[in-house]
Amino acid sequence: MTISSSAILLILLIPIVAWSSSIVENLPGFSGALPFKLETGYVGVGENELFYYFIESERDPVTDPLIIWITGGPGCSALSGLVYEIGPMTFNGSSPVLKLNPYSWTKAASIVFVDSPVGTGFSYSTTPQGYQTSDTQTAQDNYSFLKKWLLSHPEFMTNPLFIAGDSYGGKMAILLALLVAQGIEAGVEPRLLLQGYLIGNTVTETAKDYNQRLPYAHRLGLLSDDYYALAKRHCNGEYVNPDPGNMLCNNALHLFQMCLKDVDYAHILEPKCISSSGTVGGLIRLIPNQNDEPECREGTYVSSAIWANDETVRDSLHVRKGTISEWVRCNDSVSYAYDVQTVFHHYRVLIEKGYDGLLYSGDHDMVIPYLATLETVRELNLTLHEAWRPWRVNKQIAGYTQSYKHNGAYVVFATVKGGGHTAPEYRPRECLEMMKRYTSKLPL
Repeated sequence: MTISSSAILLILLIPIVAWSSSIVENLPGFSGALPFKLETGYVGVGENELFYYFIESERDPVTDPLIIWITGGPGCSALSGLVYEIGPMTFNGSSPVLKLNPYSWTKAASIVFVDSPVGTGFSYSTTPQGYQTSDTQTAQDNYSFLKKWLLSHPEFMTNPLFIAGDSYGGKMAILLALLVAQGIEAGVEPRLLLQGYLIGNTVTETAKDYNQRLPYAHRLGLLSDDYYALAKRHCNGEYVNPDPGNMLCNNALHLFQMCLKDVDYAHILEPKCISSSGTVGGLIRLIPNQNDEPECREGTYVSSAIWANDETVRDSLHVRKGTISEWVRCNDSVSYAYDVQTVFHHYRVLIEKGYDGLLYSGDHDMVIPYLATLETVRELNLTLHEAWRPWRVNKQIAGYTQSYKHNGAYVVFATVKGGGHTAPEYRPRECLEMMKRYTSKLPL
């Protein structure tokens, strides 16, 4: 690999304390040595120390793509994306025992999972002011993190780079992708080889995204034709922030809420859970509404809290002692300002600059319904490249896709059949194949 002389100079000038890393060969809960290369560490960004997990591609780390993954929330740990979505290990049910994930994205890519924003997972700040963050600040921190991480891992500077995330992490991935693209254009070192972005069930503009929940519920048979007609007639298309004086609209929305109150928004086919007593790592223990229903998916999240709060686990991960009192999967107390209301413009700029994008949606998600993402793509007013069609894995329909082209950039929209709010969690095999095809510039 060839690295520019200016990049080498930057490597020499960065203080040693800017990052620290350790190779993890064994983990509590997993029998024997890890069959993949896991590195953990910190990258210093100002007064903040961002914790990360890095897993080399299990196929060919020299040529395979490099993905930086941002979990949603904001405030959900990178460990959640690693063990519940796309990483090489997962928990065996609700016990803190690890097993291998045969559909890990590391089968075909090297992945950096970063705890972002600060206050998420094992990331921490050395000052109280450091915990005050926002969309804009977090994007800048992620950009600084990525540049510093690559300077400390120069062997990956020539790998094709993709930025990925889902839910609110998808929004942050787009903000980061634009900063990277602008840095490339300005000649910032190190020069990153950005190829595109992969984002799932992503936030584009929160209120506008949520506005698609009611049409989605009707389309999926959760809301009757009559109730949907009432809402359409009286709400003028505004189902999230209606006029409080519009009683006819509010009555129609009450009917919608009544029909959906016992539906699991993350996946409409899964059981709706109620809380029981006791919490672990900020997670409420959950039980199904009925004793004969299957175990709640949310209940399995408790295993990560038990595992990540074990001192032997933290020692194995090389977590700095005294920095985090309690690990929580999703930290709702992150001090966060939502100062970027929409990333629609960011899509436009990236497309104009010629960067490809994959926007995928689990089609059983009602948190950010696929209709919201599809509407975003259509409003970009791009030239249709390939009309709506099924895409397949092992000769079975895995979802539906259509693609667009503009200024050399391809934008692909895809549903993941049977997927929920975090599609790889529900359909890991299909999502692995989707990622492999997209990063290889092959049609789905």
